[in-house]
Amino acid sequence: MSALPAAHAAPGAMPGAPGAAPAPAGTPATPGISATPGASATPATPATPATPALQIRAAHTGTTVTVYQAYSPALGLPAARDGRFPPAWKRERMTWIKPSFLWMMYRCGWATKAGQETVLAVEITRAGFDRALAGACLSHYAPRVHADRDAWKESVRSTYARVQWDPERDPHLNPLPYRSLQLGLSGPLSRAYADEWTVSIRDVTPLAREIHGLLRSGDTGAARALLPVETPYPAGPLPHLGA
Repeated sequence: MSALPAAHAAPGAMPGAPGAAPAPAGTPATPGISATPGASATPATPATPATPALQIRAAHTGTTVTVYQAYSPALGLPAARDGRFPPAWKRERMTWIKPSFLWMMYRCGWATKAGQETVLAVEITRAGFDRALAGACLSHYAPRVHADRDAWKESVRSTYARVQWDPERDPHLNPLPYRSLQLGLSGPLSRAYADEWTVSIRDVTPLAREIHGLLRSGDTGAARALLPVETPYPAGPLPHLGA
């Protein structure tokens, strides 16, 4: 590969999956990959040749990668204060992590949605992230990835990680013509994420509100300058995830 409480709930349905909605206007279709419903109809910004349709972009170091989640203050504030998820964080449930800050802002409405008022930047080990990616399966059937629907169903039954590719967002949360990863973790991987892979947890709600305020005032340039720097993550080819 080139280069909701809130975050526990599965993200929006995708075409090809049960209950999926039509792709939003301005969002191009990717064969076998679907769009997130409810997106703005504003025309998407053209992709550059250097931006693959499916790509993991993240803030990362040589040993860690930062992902985002949004929670109620009752969960998010203790997690940020202690640098680890509290006992109330349900380790038996699937949790969805997002390397894209702007996709998290789209999902949580700039920390305004109920139960998603606290946005966390969770720094986890690359070893754990890579382990989850290697053993993940797509959350929906994709003919160009799976031999047939039975093969896809078996992969869902036998894995603890799910991947969705959803349209990346610009600062105004309009969909872009390339996609961003969402990674769902369940069972042993959810527990490992919370108790083994997590290196640090920061409350970035003030940052989200500052950027949102600048955008609302029309200062897009200043807002962009505050966005976390996300570069292509060196995951290598991921054919089992369509990338």
